Amino acid sequence: MKAILVMFDTLNRRMLPPYGCDWVHAPNFARLAERTVTFDNCYVGSMPCMPARRELHTGRYNFLHRSWGPLEPFDDSMPEILDRHGVYTHLSTDHQHYFEDGGATYHQRYTTWNFERGQEGDHWIGQVRDPEIPPVVADRRHGGETRFKSTWRQDWINRAFMRREEDQPQPRTFANGLDFIRRNHQEDNWFLQIETFDPHEPFFTQQQYKDLYPHEYHGRHFDWPPYRQVQETPEEVAHLRYEYAALVSMCDTYLGKVLDLMDELNLWDDTMLIVCTDHGFLLGEHDWWAKVVQPFYQEVAHTPLFIWDPRSRRRNVRCGHLVQMIDLPATLLEFFGVERPPDMQGIPLRETLAHDAPTREAVLFGIHGGHVNVTDGRYVYMRACARPDNTPLYEYTLMPTHMRARFSVEELQEIEIAPPFSFTKGCPVMKIPARTPRNPFPFGTMLFDLQEDPGQTEPIQDPAVEERMIQHLVRLMQENDAPAEQFARLGL
Repeated sequence: MKAILVMFDTLNRRMLPPYGCDWVHAPNFARLAERTVTFDNCYVGSMPCMPARRELHTGRYNFLHRSWGPLEPFDDSMPEILDRHGVYTHLSTDHQHYFEDGGATYHQRYTTWNFERGQEGDHWIGQVRDPEIPPVVADRRHGGETRFKSTWRQDWINRAFMRREEDQPQPRTFANGLDFIRRNHQEDNWFLQIETFDPHEPFFTQQQYKDLYPHEYHGRHFDWPPYRQVQETPEEVAHLRYEYAALVSMCDTYLGKVLDLMDELNLWDDTMLIVCTDHGFLLGEHDWWAKVVQPFYQEVAHTPLFIWDPRSRRRNVRCGHLVQMIDLPATLLEFFGVERPPDMQGIPLRETLAHDAPTREAVLFGIHGGHVNVTDGRYVYMRACARPDNTPLYEYTLMPTHMRARFSVEELQEIEIAPPFSFTKGCPVMKIPARTPRNPFPFGTMLFDLQEDPGQTEPIQDPAVEERMIQHLVRLMQENDAPAEQFARLGL
């Protein structure tokens, strides 16, 4: 048996034809839906990038115990478990966060891996002289986003070395993955993860994809939105959406190459295919850009997922049961006949794929220090903190790193040693006061009825529904062995 996982970063469900979009050019996603089970109720778990990938390895939620960080010494890793059981695993990626302080323990879990440089200000091309940057909307060299300034400068340096499509990281990443398939398609027992950072911002792509979306725009360059509320003009907002759509169309092209090769080599007979993403992205909806600061509306939390299982061979059908990233490692381990570790919370989807078997009543999702959210597929309940200072809140870790840096010496002055959690295999962990810029208190607690209000424009007041959702929330937090202060932070 073989398995291929194609993972895009920041792929918006609402922009894909299989989910009802009629203006984004993505014929290969439509073709994909004809060959797979399309999931209608897939949700994020732990946000954003690396917390989601920790779930892909461990099959359990990350966000209640710590923020962005590496795999911990006590974590089970799906590709590493497969490798130990004789399944060759390979990662082809251009996702630069694997190679920063906060992600540096993931790629080594694969048997082999390759990395293509150049995405989102990857510190790749050395150049002392400042690059030429045209007049832009939301210039990140100025204002409050200090930590992005070096990334912004570096991205413009890198772009000068990616003027042709084949020079961009996504085409190189897919080329490596396709090469792996061609060289190994007659072998058995392998898992390939093709993972591209696209269509994550900046929405940098080639003119041929932009030409799919002709529109009149004479404003400043704009393909990299800020992480804040919208301050731009309607014309700028519309232009940025077209820039994003162009990059989705590029992703569609390279997805098509995977489907073509599966056709050519007749891999559908013995190869599982999973196509997924880590989260969505706000493109001006709810008057917000991006993710992580604002509540996780459907545009961020409700994600696309497509799976082909050669055992059941169900295709061109929809599945409405609740699924998440934590289910993918459980599904892959089961596919290869490998026992799941007891700490894994995800559900193998074999019976759901074959017979539309139910999965679960509700799912949690969120980000460390933000709302803790729960949905049963109809209602979404966003529980905010009870105190304006968003306390108490701690990081529990043996790997004290943030996204691009180690914990500071000042942060480490306040370390306590906490007793083991149920999933730390007897290891006590560091308990460190959290320092997060996000605070859900100003947004408050919100309850939405997705059936009556799919755009989440009007929170509802329904004590009976809220109580039921709180019960789901508390039960799932308990099953995750959430720290006691998380309940106190939420006023539960």
